[in-house]
Amino acid sequence: MTTAITDVEQTVRRIAEKALHASRRLAPVASADKNAALERLAELLASPETEALLAEANARDLHTAEEMELSEAMKDRLRLTPERMRAMAEGARQVAALPDPVGAVLESRRHAKGFTIEKVRVPLGVVGIIYESRPNVTIDCAILCLKSGNATILRGGREAFHSNRALAELVRRVLREGGLPEDAVQLIPTTDRAALTTLLHADDCIHCLIPRGGEGLIRFVAEEARMPVIKHYKGLCNVYLDREADAETAIRVTVNAKCQRPGVCNAAENLVVHEELLGTVFPRVARALSEEGVLLRGDGAARAACDQVGLPCDPVREEDYATEYLGKILSIRTVGDIGEAIDFINHYGSGHSDAILTENPEAARRFQTEVDAASVYWNVSTRFTDGFEFGLGAEIGISTDKLHARGPMGLTELTSYKYLIRGEGQIK
Repeated sequence: MTTAITDVEQTVRRIAEKALHASRRLAPVASADKNAALERLAELLASPETEALLAEANARDLHTAEEMELSEAMKDRLRLTPERMRAMAEGARQVAALPDPVGAVLESRRHAKGFTIEKVRVPLGVVGIIYESRPNVTIDCAILCLKSGNATILRGGREAFHSNRALAELVRRVLREGGLPEDAVQLIPTTDRAALTTLLHADDCIHCLIPRGGEGLIRFVAEEARMPVIKHYKGLCNVYLDREADAETAIRVTVNAKCQRPGVCNAAENLVVHEELLGTVFPRVARALSEEGVLLRGDGAARAACDQVGLPCDPVREEDYATEYLGKILSIRTVGDIGEAIDFINHYGSGHSDAILTENPEAARRFQTEVDAASVYWNVSTRFTDGFEFGLGAEIGISTDKLHARGPMGLTELTSYKYLIRGEGQIK
């Protein structure tokens, strides 16, 4: 048993060392060469041959998911539909079309002694990605790291192993064909727990870790890693129906935020309702949610309002407001004013995405100023918190941290900077 663990550790160490070497080769690569590789990847992802190959690999993973008795939400995240395959290809094209952040001059000034000081964007180096389900993350992370000049090490979950491997090999093929270092993208070839531990301790080779998955995984990574970790623990998003909410907007946006894809981190989990809407807008919203199969859990006022129109609404517990359901369950809280709504959201929310539905600009401004979240919406569904939707081409993750990166992370969030000083022999 000890020998097996040692073999795994040695494998991961070799991967980390090769990634560090590849990152140094990739950092100075011209934008045109990186873009050509991304365009080629998009072409391959859209081909019938690749679609068939990925469908076969994904079918094996879905079979594993059944054996593991994963939830429907997890199986949905795992599934590679033709639409999601097309989205991966489009993401590669979008990233290719974006400006290359590497080498951009952020600041420039001339010192009193006559030399110049420039602050210039540079790649982070080696980025480790630890994720569950969602094979599309393999492509999203690979293309963003490639364009930003970073090597990436991918460690997916057992449930998506075959899909991840097929996608990673596709990227490596493109790198080889383009004369770029193929070790700039590597997938950990085992799901052994020892591999994860070794990865978390390889701070001499890996400069940043981004965990994507359940709260348990993310907390484990954040506690055990020896290098910086960019993360969000959970997506506990809120929608607030303000006293001046438009009924049709409230119905459309709330249903979309909860139901369009309930098993993802930007889906709404709490509905906060101004008490003046309990007899007007709220029952219509509640009925629309019930018709979509959503189980409502509300406080006394919300339950009474639902009872008045013959809608089921279970009692809510205090801990429900802090629960990320990732399914068709919604907790409801009634408030007397916008200040109470903001306090509730800042207390129970996870700092991910929150929305106010109102026709009152002053209320919207106050909400967007005082709610402490990475993305704060006014009359827009929380489902738009996504790198693709924000024009980033794709995202490598969503951060609720406040240092270095916050919200959907794209190319610029995968860079740091250094100072370049040029002179003519000046001394102090």
